[in-house]
Amino acid sequence: MAEHNITGEWGEQVAREYLAAHGYAIMDSNIHVGHKEIDIVAFKGTTIAFVEVKTRRRTDYDPADAVDARKISRLCRAADSFIRSRNILHEPRFDVIAITGTPENYTVEHYPDAFLPPLSNR
Repeated sequence: MAEHNITGEWGEQVAREYLAAHGYAIMDSNIHVGHKEIDIVAFKGTTIAFVEVKTRRRTDYDPADAVDARKISRLCRAADSFIRSRNILHEPRFDVIAITGTPENYTVEHYPDAFLPPLSNR
């Protein structure tokens, strides 16, 4: 497995542990909806959080900056399909968790409600 995949899997595990420690119930992770992926789906109260996890070893920039317009659009479409297919009535929210460092020394930044779904021209 490529090093970036190992780093990503580790980061997603850290993010799941972080969310659970902060009162979230993890519903699922690494969900594929067509060609789109949702890293983590978690519940807290009346909210369902669709969480994008970005993990980087380098500390000279914020991994959350990698969540660009294309990634946001794909995540929102995947979340919409997920909600519709399961008839979920919780209020959706999009979070980003940015993890920087190595397993020996890292930081976790949680950005709840990091962005709103883009408007559609359909």
